[in-house]
Amino acid sequence: MDQRTLFHLLEMPSIRPEHTHYISKQLTGKNTPELDPPKALIVKKVQPTPILTFKRFYEDYEYYTGANLSFKYEDKECNYKSHIKKFEQMKEGSLIRIERDVSAEEAVVKNILLDKMDVLQMRTYAYRGGYSNIIKEGIFVPKKVNTASTPAIKDTYWYKFLSKELGELKRAGFFIRVDDSFPYQSASEDDWYVDLEPSEMHWFDTEIGVTINGEKINLLPILLNSIRSKDAAFLEGYKMDVPIRLEDGREILVRRDRINQLLTFLRSVMKIGSNNEAKTKDTLKLSLLDALQLDYFKANDFTMADWSGSRTLLDFASKLKNFKGIKLIDPPKGLQATLRPYQQEGLNWLQFLREYRLSGILADEMGLGKTVQTLAHLLVEKEHKRLKNPILLVVPTSLVANWESEILKFSPGLSFKILHGTHRDFEQLKAFDILITTYSLVYRDFEQLKKHHYDTIILDEAQNIKNKNTQVVKILMHLQSENRLCLSGTPLENHLGELWSLFNFLTPGFLGDDRYFKKEFRLKIEKNNDDSAKKMLLTRIKPFMLRRTKSQIDIDLPQKTEIIQKCELNEQQRDLYEVVRLAMHKKVQDEIEKKGINKSQIIILDALLKLRQVCCDPRLLKMEHKVTESAKLNMLNEMLKEMVEEGRKILIFSQFTGMLELIAQELLAMKIPYVRLCGDTKDRKKPVDEFQEGKTPVFLISLKAGGVGLNLTAADVVIHYDPWWNPAVENQATDRAHRIGQSKRVFVYKFIAKDTLEEKIIELQAKKASIAGAIFDDDNQNRAGQITQEDVNALFR
Repeated sequence: MDQRTLFHLLEMPSIRPEHTHYISKQLTGKNTPELDPPKALIVKKVQPTPILTFKRFYEDYEYYTGANLSFKYEDKECNYKSHIKKFEQMKEGSLIRIERDVSAEEAVVKNILLDKMDVLQMRTYAYRGGYSNIIKEGIFVPKKVNTASTPAIKDTYWYKFLSKELGELKRAGFFIRVDDSFPYQSASEDDWYVDLEPSEMHWFDTEIGVTINGEKINLLPILLNSIRSKDAAFLEGYKMDVPIRLEDGREILVRRDRINQLLTFLRSVMKIGSNNEAKTKDTLKLSLLDALQLDYFKANDFTMADWSGSRTLLDFASKLKNFKGIKLIDPPKGLQATLRPYQQEGLNWLQFLREYRLSGILADEMGLGKTVQTLAHLLVEKEHKRLKNPILLVVPTSLVANWESEILKFSPGLSFKILHGTHRDFEQLKAFDILITTYSLVYRDFEQLKKHHYDTIILDEAQNIKNKNTQVVKILMHLQSENRLCLSGTPLENHLGELWSLFNFLTPGFLGDDRYFKKEFRLKIEKNNDDSAKKMLLTRIKPFMLRRTKSQIDIDLPQKTEIIQKCELNEQQRDLYEVVRLAMHKKVQDEIEKKGINKSQIIILDALLKLRQVCCDPRLLKMEHKVTESAKLNMLNEMLKEMVEEGRKILIFSQFTGMLELIAQELLAMKIPYVRLCGDTKDRKKPVDEFQEGKTPVFLISLKAGGVGLNLTAADVVIHYDPWWNPAVENQATDRAHRIGQSKRVFVYKFIAKDTLEEKIIELQAKKASIAGAIFDDDNQNRAGQITQEDVNALFR
């Protein structure tokens, strides 16, 4: 076959299968291979799928907007008005034939399509020796579009059709295409979507919008702007469906009832709970606490939307709806304590917060065991192997030693590291269950701390963050954790803004921003005593704050509860203590070598006195130095603020009248009223009466002058600022409050400086009760109570 003939054959149209045999015969002798006829004819009956293609049609320099109707038979498609009667193709040697089902097509048009659309009679003019009128059918437009008097009304009809009727056509089996030339875009019933993407802890970035031609269009910025600007077109309701113009100039039409439903939901979650910074950026953040509200919105208003991008929050809502109550938790096996009933309830509550990924405030009054409840909770987490990251515990400097002591006492199975002092190894943090730091060190160590993710951040004495503008608060907000917990006996000291600060750390935005909170709650409650605002606030915070007072659970408490309150000396005070200790130890040892232990008791007592004075307050020490700050006094100040706020009546005992004077100066600075009783007090009755009658909350008492002979049953707190050598004398002082006539439980606090002789005294009291008697007995030669060489080594070690 020559090349010209070959090219000619290749350019010929395709041969229909039934003509192959004839063509083959005609080509015989032309050096062309014979074509085999099909082995069999297979006729298939296929249900046609109607397709509407929305586009702009151009005819004779004019354009029409309509929808072209076509039908698809498997992979073959033809126009509604096409003259094609069948589709054929060869497959595995057989001829496959699909015949058009004209009656089914006509039924679709007659029974479904014409109910919603009219046939557009497009007229074109062609030149064939003259002008002739040609009518084209197969183009459809919404009802009334052809009779619309103005383009604006025509547009309205199109939008109405696209927002309502198009969804029904989809459900009737129509496949919809939208050409780029189509001037209208709209959302139908099944085009809505709601997506929530996790962002920060317990918060979700929110998108609500429509999907058009596979493109997701987030309508949330427009709707949020309408709420803030109080746009009448949205907030007062549109008489017809609502046109929304997008930033790129496109305009879409959405159903008015959908817009109203959305706006109602958005206003409700924006009132309290949405992040203020996010709102200013035309975005909305929802928290876990908005889960039930979101679920209600879905079930009642927006079931038709695509919620596949919101499963995390909806699953959480389902969990909340199935909540049967707080579960009883078995105390951890490693807890070295028996939880009282209310402490067991606290453990149950803390575990409830963890299970539901919530944050909260354990706000029990001082002395009810917030520490042991927290340690029990952390032990449960460890024993169930849920501690994947360390706990970050932030405490006042004065409480570092207390936490160390309590962990070792109640939960020795929890490993911990104190990020305190000058040597801190940040590389091995994940090896510990608990990391203990202080509010002052958080600022210094922020660059290191922010590199880690924590299981829980726990703030003890959380009222330390009541001022939202401090650097430490801003830093704590940026640390990442799965959960957050505040411990505070006084979550509210002066005003409601302090409570807002705690919740803003726990779940930012939960109570709105600070300006909103001040307007809606602080002013209404604090100034106007607004019951509705009070009820609204309490209802919102109630599940997330556990508060028990001593008066509520007094039946479960012993008549007297003793608490060892430890503090750690600051660096300068510690250095001074070491200087005195080394000097006094050498002086004592030299004296003992010269005179023996029995004749050295006075020098020993003098040395111990100086060390105790350094522990109480370096200003008591009668020797030259520049240290003026006292860790123990700082701890007392913190406790007094809380106790006075709670309405406690407090006795403060000290052996040193100079210490009482220093405490009095601090009380004056804090504007806390007090009375004082010392050896030089002439009228003892006056301060006692003022205290008993409730005129003052604090009574400063010299242990020697007021340890006996006083009835102070108005007191429910006793503080021994410095430990007394003889426990019997301490008990007598405590009994000024804990005696017949006392109707309240008495809490006794013994202040101890960690790693000093005060701590050693507490240990030695159990081993040798004779030590205290020896020191303060008039007969220092009483050998049964004298200090031995072993005691000296222990006290000065």
